[in-house]
Amino acid sequence: MSAQPGHHAPVPPYGIAPGAPAELLAQLRGSERAQRWVPAFEGEWAAALEESRSTFSLAPLYEVVQVWQARLASAPAVDAFLTSGKDDSGFVDLAELRGRRR
Repeated sequence: MSAQPGHHAPVPPYGIAPGAPAELLAQLRGSERAQRWVPAFEGEWAAALEESRSTFSLAPLYEVVQVWQARLASAPAVDAFLTSGKDDSGFVDLAELRGRRR
């Protein structure tokens, strides 16, 4: 007979490395957008920590890290688009779309 518990804690659908938040913050601090991005990340991280504490879930922390990793990874493509002079006036603001659904 094994000493395994009958109840298993749910595994988050995705995970991050233990040092990922600190590594991400270091990358953000080294970015040319550091002045705007570091305070924004720190604010989102603090809010996610509070939510995580109140819900006993790591999902908010994972989400913040994943979103900021994506922002950092896509920054060169965004910069290239902006400097290309392409017209972006035909795009729809996602915040506006989300507001319509509610």
